[in-house]
Amino acid sequence: MSSEYDISLSIIVPVHKVQGYLRQCLDSLLVPDVPNLEIIAIDDASPDACGEILDEYAERDSRMKVRHLTENVGLGEARNVGLDMATGDYVWFFDSDDYATDGAVRAICDRLVETRPDVLMFDYARSYWNGRVKRSIINHLFREPPAPEVFTLADRPSLLEMFTSIWNRAIRREFMIEHGLRFNSGYYEDVSITYPVLMAAERVSFLDRVCYIYRQRRSGAITKTASAKHFDAFDQYDRIFAFMDHLGPKMDRFRPLMFNRTIWHLLVIIERADRVYPSEKQRFFAEMTKTYNRYKPPGHVPPDDEPGLADKHRAIERGDFRAWERLNSPKLTTKAKKSGRKVRRLQKRGVVRSKELAKERYYAMRRHLPIEENLAVFAAYWYRGYSCNPAAIYEKVRELAPHIRCVWIVKPGGRKNMPDGVEYVVAGSAEYYRTIAAAKYFVNNVNFPDNLVKRPGQVHLETQHGTPLKKMGLDQMEYPVGAGDMDFKALIERSDRWDFLVSANPLMSEAWERGFPCKYELLEIGYPRNDRLVRATPREQARLRDELGVPEGKTAILYAPTHRDYQRRYAPMFDIGRVMEQLGDDHVLLLRAHYYYKLKNMATDLGWPEDRVIDVSKHPSVEDLMIASDALLTDYSSVMFDYANLGRPIVIYANDWETYKLTRGVNFDLTEFPPGVVAYAEPELVDAFASRAAWGDAAAKNLEAFRARFCPWDDGNAAERAVRRVFLGEELPPAPPAISAPGTASDPA
Repeated sequence: MSSEYDISLSIIVPVHKVQGYLRQCLDSLLVPDVPNLEIIAIDDASPDACGEILDEYAERDSRMKVRHLTENVGLGEARNVGLDMATGDYVWFFDSDDYATDGAVRAICDRLVETRPDVLMFDYARSYWNGRVKRSIINHLFREPPAPEVFTLADRPSLLEMFTSIWNRAIRREFMIEHGLRFNSGYYEDVSITYPVLMAAERVSFLDRVCYIYRQRRSGAITKTASAKHFDAFDQYDRIFAFMDHLGPKMDRFRPLMFNRTIWHLLVIIERADRVYPSEKQRFFAEMTKTYNRYKPPGHVPPDDEPGLADKHRAIERGDFRAWERLNSPKLTTKAKKSGRKVRRLQKRGVVRSKELAKERYYAMRRHLPIEENLAVFAAYWYRGYSCNPAAIYEKVRELAPHIRCVWIVKPGGRKNMPDGVEYVVAGSAEYYRTIAAAKYFVNNVNFPDNLVKRPGQVHLETQHGTPLKKMGLDQMEYPVGAGDMDFKALIERSDRWDFLVSANPLMSEAWERGFPCKYELLEIGYPRNDRLVRATPREQARLRDELGVPEGKTAILYAPTHRDYQRRYAPMFDIGRVMEQLGDDHVLLLRAHYYYKLKNMATDLGWPEDRVIDVSKHPSVEDLMIASDALLTDYSSVMFDYANLGRPIVIYANDWETYKLTRGVNFDLTEFPPGVVAYAEPELVDAFASRAAWGDAAAKNLEAFRARFCPWDDGNAAERAVRRVFLGEELPPAPPAISAPGTASDPA
């Protein structure tokens, strides 16, 4: 939109508990070259990092205005606050977990300039958690019949059949003020505005374009949660009919259509399983009967465009709840179908071997026995052994909750690496099934297998195993190379078992909410495995260096590269032998290949000098390696976020950064916000260490800023907080504010 355009647009965005989606929302609205635009964000006392994210965006773009509310007032009142702040000719009310399509803001402004309407209607699409995007089912109403540039409700009564949310229209601000239109509190606050603006408008216009993406979240939407607040719908529709009375007899022709829309919406509410509590349905139905008989137009004929709809109308009118129940009950039971599907599924999977069936039966039998309230199961990296966050939490449980019996699950090959005194069971054994059937607590840094059944009363603590520079969970769907053949439905079903999910920093909190939209409690406590790093001492470093065989006086560089989804086999991204030769005798490399790769002793096999390259790929503790080293060399591994706690130099080797971004997807541009020196080619890599640039002032400033963003809660007490919340049931204070993580959810860089 060019600067000579004389209309302005205010986009009002109430914000509450959407930190995982907020960046994508704001990025879609703060488009360049639209000067007559203001974004008014109302932080409705959001308990997460939304307020910090809003301030970050406001600092970068003068078109952004932020109001922080001290108390949560709800969506309707937050919109009113934004409306009072708005200065634009038009207002667009936008939900903060949704986003605009590319070019939508400019297209809306252009159409407003062309038609000067009271209300501009545009289309939307629903975006589902599984990646499917579907245009609205009413999109034909924009074209059938063809619409003039501007019109009224009298010209096009089908306007009342359009979706009732406020976000699919831009409204002239003075028009709203003239008619005294403001949002009410409670659920369904949209409808008492969306219908009246169409009834009162003298100029309505269409933009036949999908401008708004309505995110269908798996959890979190208030109107998709069973609650007595759904009774608010009756008050909202009372206001609509009162507004029609205010406009006078000219509204009489629209009453039958408005009445049918009202009953349609109330039926949607009562018939959805996630809205009205079963115990409240009869009371809700009684209110429907009152509404029906209060507003039924003279001579009304029940609609019959859906099977059984006319009969439902008649049941509502006479208050016959039992008749409505019969009409609404499913025609066929699904029990037989489910049973047949289960049998076929078992046959398909080949679970007919007596040995496997015996294990399943034994496990099923043990699940009928009482849960052992003081039994906890620990696991890490698909039963590889004792490590990572679960190990740190295990040690703190032994200290703070010694009444809890802790048992690890390991694969047969992992037994030899279990520390002395740590109780464990072998995966697949009878004792394994007895333990997972009986345990109260489950702690893991990955998901447990699909065949583990979570019993009512069991508690799952998921820790994950690194800060996600790369896209994780559902975010991976946009990057098929990185996702491979991942079954996202199965992934989310496994994640639905979580009761608690650990977050170490704001970036992690945002990524987890997007990637794993499940009903867990997010524990913003820092990373338990980093407690050791925060408390590391020179004496511990000296001991570990001696154990690893690092010669005294040499600079030990820990090289820990990440996995490349686009590579079949591990291949170093630079010539390790040549680099170490150039660095000289006073440097030694601790080579830590990613655990996905099954490797022998690479230093020996590839002829690298053993006195300068020590292969530590099989070492059981990466924390030991970090403490022992003097500096970290990595690319995009999450180890950098942990290592930053040591305050030691970090060098990023980003020779394939563009390829990695395109194939795996990232949550922020590491090269723009690095933890130290960034090298793109081998000579730069050598220079970073040889010239001591990695220890220089510029690198130190980068590390300080990086640490402020990504290690704000790592104070050495993360494991204790996890134990107190999960095992001891204590409430934790909110995490202290931190600098918001850079980057966006929508832009891969």
